[in-house]
Amino acid sequence: MMRSHAFTSQTLGWTSWLDKADLSQATPEQIAVLEKSHPQAKTSDYYLLLAHEPQILEQRSGAFNSVMYAPRGLPRAERELATTVVSRVNGCVYCASVHAQRFTQLAKRDDVIAQVFADPQTAGTTDRERAIVRYAIDLTLAPESIDAESVAALAAAGLTRPEILDLSYAVAMFAWANRLMLTLGEPVLPD
Repeated sequence: MMRSHAFTSQTLGWTSWLDKADLSQATPEQIAVLEKSHPQAKTSDYYLLLAHEPQILEQRSGAFNSVMYAPRGLPRAERELATTVVSRVNGCVYCASVHAQRFTQLAKRDDVIAQVFADPQTAGTTDRERAIVRYAIDLTLAPESIDAESVAALAAAGLTRPEILDLSYAVAMFAWANRLMLTLGEPVLPD
């Protein structure tokens, strides 16, 4: 487990600042969307909060799961790296923790995560990783700056067209995901 600049790969909790759906009073629609969304959705403050609007949660979960778990395009570990970068840049300690752990599990290493936590601007152990990190930072901080040269730099680092598209989906998804986490609650460190 690592910690750097308030970011950590430690497992964190998250608590909502708003009321959560009460499972004992949940509608069948709320229960169904929680069951489809995530294995721990029924015990997660985040999912229980979002379950107040089951149609939106269903769309959110469908898009998230399609982007992050699709069996094509960008390797899953690289999606997790990109989303860790976005979360670090956006200041979302909770999301950075979750996706740093997933990258480490998939890639069987955490060197680049330590770099992302310390200074995302210089992170990456290979040209490909550095290109992914740079693109994730640029698309997060200055989306209007992304242009044909940005995409060409990814291609030059070895990313295929489907991988570039998947990377863009993952980074864009986390512009939304981080903002929900940051504005509706806060991370909780374990005791």
